[in-house]
Amino acid sequence: MSTQPQLCHTSCDDCPIRHRAVCAHCDADELEKLEEIKYYRSFEAGQTVIWSGDQMSFVGSVVSGIATLTQTMEDGRTQMVGLLLPSDFVGRPGRDGAPYDVVATTDLVMCCFRKKPFEELMARTPHIAHRLLEMTLDELDAAREWMLVLGRKTAREKIASLLSIIARRDASLSMRGVSGPMVFDLPLTREAMADYLGLTLETVSRQISALKKDGVIHLEGKRHVTIPDMGRLMEEAGDDTDGGFLV
Repeated sequence: MSTQPQLCHTSCDDCPIRHRAVCAHCDADELEKLEEIKYYRSFEAGQTVIWSGDQMSFVGSVVSGIATLTQTMEDGRTQMVGLLLPSDFVGRPGRDGAPYDVVATTDLVMCCFRKKPFEELMARTPHIAHRLLEMTLDELDAAREWMLVLGRKTAREKIASLLSIIARRDASLSMRGVSGPMVFDLPLTREAMADYLGLTLETVSRQISALKKDGVIHLEGKRHVTIPDMGRLMEEAGDDTDGGFLV
């Protein structure tokens, strides 16, 4: 595990996830207190951030990159149960152990806080406690949405749903709307998508090719995605919502 701080971000003012992170509502004095217990960590793709059952000495937010939450059964089988995208929070104040393996899917940078001081600060700082509650409820909504994706949607709808989630998060981080073409780099390999969606690699590749052929997405290489019409992608996902941000 990497223990060296990642120093590419040195100030909360220029943090790319500042408006979505646990510190989003903090005032200057509260940010100063967070700075005292903050440090950055970087992980290489494939590296384990935390093992299930381990004691966690930190909590924090994903600044860049993507990680997976994975649970291992007694017989050794594993299941990916969640994705951690930029601004998502890792760790649970008040809980000593980690419930899941957290593994960096891409190169990952995290903004970390020493756990005990963070818990003490959270008790004294309503802005942090309130924002963490908001994020927890958003995570619950996302988990319920994902139950629908995995349980009821077709393979094509699953692929479209995952693409729409990533696209909306990318738009939210850059604070732009979802009107007009949306362009982003897909952070997951097709193998990782298959694992997360409960599909075979061949099915993922076939459905992505079909979405490309039908003009729902444009693809340069394997990762650079353009969505010409977000509304159409949402229809393909079997979602009749307005395409709002997944926060």
